Amino acid sequence: MADYGALPFAEQLDFFKQKLNLPTERWDDLLGAAHDRAFVVAGALQADLLADLRTAVARAVEQGTTLEEFRKDFTAIVNKHGWSGWTGEGTPAGEAWRTKVIYATNLRTSHAAGRYAQLQEIKHRRPYWRYVHNDTVLHPRPHHLAWDGTVLPADDPWWQTHFAPNGWGCRCRIESLAARDLAREGIDPDALTRPTAPDDLTGIDRGWDYAPGANAATPLRELIDQKLFNLDAPIGAALWERLKGAVDLERELEWWKTLDEWLEDEHQRGRSFVVGAVSTATLDWLAARGYPLPVSAEIAVFDKLPKGAKQRRHEADQNGMTPDEWRSLPALLDRPGAIYYDKKKGTLIFVAEMLGPSKIAVEFAPKDTRSSGGMNQVVTAFRVDDMSIMGAVKGDLWDIVEVSGKPGGSRTHISGE
Repeated sequence: MADYGALPFAEQLDFFKQKLNLPTERWDDLLGAAHDRAFVVAGALQADLLADLRTAVARAVEQGTTLEEFRKDFTAIVNKHGWSGWTGEGTPAGEAWRTKVIYATNLRTSHAAGRYAQLQEIKHRRPYWRYVHNDTVLHPRPHHLAWDGTVLPADDPWWQTHFAPNGWGCRCRIESLAARDLAREGIDPDALTRPTAPDDLTGIDRGWDYAPGANAATPLRELIDQKLFNLDAPIGAALWERLKGAVDLERELEWWKTLDEWLEDEHQRGRSFVVGAVSTATLDWLAARGYPLPVSAEIAVFDKLPKGAKQRRHEADQNGMTPDEWRSLPALLDRPGAIYYDKKKGTLIFVAEMLGPSKIAVEFAPKDTRSSGGMNQVVTAFRVDDMSIMGAVKGDLWDIVEVSGKPGGSRTHISGE
């Protein structure tokens, strides 16, 4: 294990243990900081398969097992679960490459994350960090060589993207320095400069522009939401559908806690929470009819909605949602009884079937994307009766997107309601 930091240590083990198993189809389903919270093996979608792979990697991290031992574990797990179609399968060279990537990436990033935690602990005594290139690399990367010896304050933003490792197989590391170390080496702390601009990521492999361990305390849900917001809607929707199952419980519990805090707070503070995402099927439906598409796929709710003017107005009209119904919002968006498109307002309307004889309508406005709070958002939520829905559809005000999971497009779908 010499390449990965000799023996494992407490901070490294703690980092790896707190990860959640997350099924993914492709290696870039999850990039960057989200790896601080998620254990992934691209293509491993079955929970028991992923759990066994996690156990094999954990042995390598915790006990220092060799790459050859990990390869034996990997082969046994693949055979046990009948896993096929994974990248690298079928040739000795491909399998050797894939197993090395899984093994080395997890060991290097967990070691780096553990070091990050240690460096943070002593930052008050050793407030400077230095980038150190590994001279044993046969084919060094020019940018990594150029960064060798770079000294900057530990809190400099450059480290947020350049904390090593910075790519597949990168063996660079970071060391800490005290003020006396700089004085001994003749380094002027007032003359420290970055080798590149903070936003220049040339020389860093895709997905490696983060500091391993810096987001270890961040909920996985938040990291996925951040990624979702920065992806085009079709890509984000597909990602949500692949990953949401792994964080459904975390999202639900956090939403309940967040909603309770909002309802108890006398003030509206512009806070938001991602409660869902537009599905790929809905995006396809909108595109096929030439309706406006959202820029990204997330659906957020802001703290003004569950207790603001609209909620009070609906309560006065006796069609307001109860706190328990607000708690069901993520499930409502995920499994609606029907989805409609308001042709005049340009909104999507999700109608629940799960909350008793009445239904709950939640509107989402693609045309308002980025106009308020920078996110797609629920703009109203209330109880609506069947007659109102039927009237809107028969009057050609609403188009049917989906009813009970089946694609819409024809007003005859509503006739039986």
